[in-house]
Amino acid sequence: MKALILGHLCLDVIHLPDGSEIRGYGGIYYAITAMAVMADRADRILPVFSVNRDDHAPLLKALAQFPAIDPSGIYPLDAPTNQVHLFYRDGGTRTECSKDIAPPIPFERIRPLLSVDGILLNMISGRDLTLESLDQIRMAIRPHGTPVHFDYHSLTLGIRPDHGRFRRPVDDWRRWAFMTETVQLNEEEIAGLAPDSMTEQQTAGHLLTLGPKGVIVTRGAGGASLFTNEKKKVIRTDIPGLAVDRAVDATGCGDVFGAVFLHQYLKHNDLHGAVEAANRAAAAKARLAGSDRMAELRPDAAAA
Repeated sequence: MKALILGHLCLDVIHLPDGSEIRGYGGIYYAITAMAVMADRADRILPVFSVNRDDHAPLLKALAQFPAIDPSGIYPLDAPTNQVHLFYRDGGTRTECSKDIAPPIPFERIRPLLSVDGILLNMISGRDLTLESLDQIRMAIRPHGTPVHFDYHSLTLGIRPDHGRFRRPVDDWRRWAFMTETVQLNEEEIAGLAPDSMTEQQTAGHLLTLGPKGVIVTRGAGGASLFTNEKKKVIRTDIPGLAVDRAVDATGCGDVFGAVFLHQYLKHNDLHGAVEAANRAAAAKARLAGSDRMAELRPDAAAA
């Protein structure tokens, strides 16, 4: 199995409710390392994103502990690496601030690496890839039927002048879904896509009419829901949440979910089984603070 992973890297500062801080790599780092932990010996993971020139060598050193990762698609830029501050409050809510967001990943960086079995596009910053580049990817892989798993993520967030993120409508949300095989959103993200008059099930059904085979809504501790279209009827399958003792940090759980989902889907071609595996892996990530311990996200967390 060979997978291409697209999305921006972050340098995270996580501010916990008790006043402590966790600093480390964030954003797409969670996805590529989660898939690397789940990887079999023959699997290859090809991330494509930019990083500040001074941060390039330390990042490659951090990734060297994961043999499945091929870092040749990671390219240095003079621009700063995206910095994100995450302020958590009691109850799990958070405020996010982003600064120095990198330019979108150019298609020319992606084109040589498209001979893969699947693609994960995770909109970490919301500016990771343009619609035009996704369309170029779609046209290049269409003869091969390569699946794309798409996480709307920060595409649903705007940026204020003070760098704070806020929920916003996505005017072209249908076009993004049209070019993908599976779609992932959390409850807030799917609620913000369509007019208030549409229920979550109706929005998921509309997404399914655009082409995706599955729409996944993640619910944190509440698990996840898989929406599929069976004989023109939208079917909702709920995967219950898992009790997590010693939950310390929810940062990156959605990124881990998407990466493990795609890995398992490519291995077994089973949407439901892939969502169950992703749900277990996301719960396992909640026990790990930050990203420095991602190597401890054991493969049995996603056993099919």
